[in-house]
Amino acid sequence: MNDTLSRATRDKWRRKEWYDIILPRYFGETKVGETPSDDPEKVDGRVFETTLAAITGDFSQEYMKMYFQVDEIEGHTARTVFKGHEYLRDYLRSLVRRRSTKVDGFFRVYTKDGYRVKVVVTAMTQRRIQTTKEVAIRKIMTAIVEDKAENLTFDQLAHEMVLGKLASDVYNEAKNVCALRHVGVRKSELLAIPNN
Repeated sequence: MNDTLSRATRDKWRRKEWYDIILPRYFGETKVGETPSDDPEKVDGRVFETTLAAITGDFSQEYMKMYFQVDEIEGHTARTVFKGHEYLRDYLRSLVRRRSTKVDGFFRVYTKDGYRVKVVVTAMTQRRIQTTKEVAIRKIMTAIVEDKAENLTFDQLAHEMVLGKLASDVYNEAKNVCALRHVGVRKSELLAIPNN
């Protein structure tokens, strides 16, 4: 009985084939991992997780977790689309300090090419600030995020969110309101893809 059970399990794994997970073009089209499957249709739609450090080779970017979803299969190659990213919880916790203010901006925007994206921008101040300054920082975040989404394609926006260009633009504007310790896009998520 036990022998037939283990043989059945072994046979199941023998039937499976390995598929290479390839990043999107705007992240370098490199292989990021492999996944087993007995049917190519089962690979479609799977979400894979990696860190930005694994993609860029820069260990200082280990704090960012990135998600890619398989949307196309060619032979034994699974091509992906950027699904979103987020800061690791430990890193986010390390940013929080006493007697400082955390300002979050939550946005749902449409890109120039019709993708719907959720973007969460976080700013950490040097000292505790008044609510009026929080509102001013949030207005700056809103203006920059909406402008970027309106003028950039999804590929370009994903690149700017992950590599820090969007956060840098927010920092350069908001530093005139108060002293900031950190500004970053702590989370993003692809909500909808255009139908065409």
